[in-house]
Amino acid sequence: MRIRARFAALLVALATLVPTGALPALAAAPAAAEVRHPVLIVAGTLSPEFALEPLAGRLRKDGFTVFTMPLPGLGLGDIAVSAESVAARVDAIRAATGATKVDVIGHSQGGLENRYYMKFLGGADEVGTYVGLGTPQYGTSLASLGRLIGNCLGIVACQQMAVGSSFLADLNAGDDTPGASRYVSIYTGFDELVQPSGNARINDGAINVKVQSQCPFRIVGHLGLILDGAVYGLVRSALQGGTIKTNCFAL
Repeated sequence: MRIRARFAALLVALATLVPTGALPALAAAPAAAEVRHPVLIVAGTLSPEFALEPLAGRLRKDGFTVFTMPLPGLGLGDIAVSAESVAARVDAIRAATGATKVDVIGHSQGGLENRYYMKFLGGADEVGTYVGLGTPQYGTSLASLGRLIGNCLGIVACQQMAVGSSFLADLNAGDDTPGASRYVSIYTGFDELVQPSGNARINDGAINVKVQSQCPFRIVGHLGLILDGAVYGLVRSALQGGTIKTNCFAL
């Protein structure tokens, strides 16, 4: 009994000498679970909704909840007006799923509607991750040429996507990345429609990934950005929130 008493007294004495926090934790805290928001994919100019299914299907297979939408009037009208439809769709998705935020992916022009919604229609508080795929963030020379020749045949969105348009000047004035959302732009050096291809980049802290910077021999065109397996790897890792990387041999 005396031995037990002395041993207990010794433990108490040692405890008073060890600083708080010096003893190792008995168990490590579990890693934070990956937060997955519902995903909305917005189509580009003249793109039907079914063209988004290859990308949407890959995401669903990997466990994402995915919604798709075409642009109103196939994206020929005012981008600012089309952005209101994006805002309404995000609100409907949040109401249906109970999610506080939605991740948005925009192919081509669809990325401009998403950015307009985030910058001017309150979307920066409702979007977790923004992903642009071949989006002419700073315009394309093809639209500029169209504006010079026949004023883009009266197509408003074409006029707005011309380099230096008043629409893009407003969209890119000040901060390109408002709010706490994660902004990612994925683009390809072989884009036939966004020229120069670097105009797909976003400033002010966005993550810009040129496909060929990771996969130098991967030939991906404008439409291929929603079909290519290596590009899908970039999109998936962008939504997962970690380092953006891919398998360059993915089909």
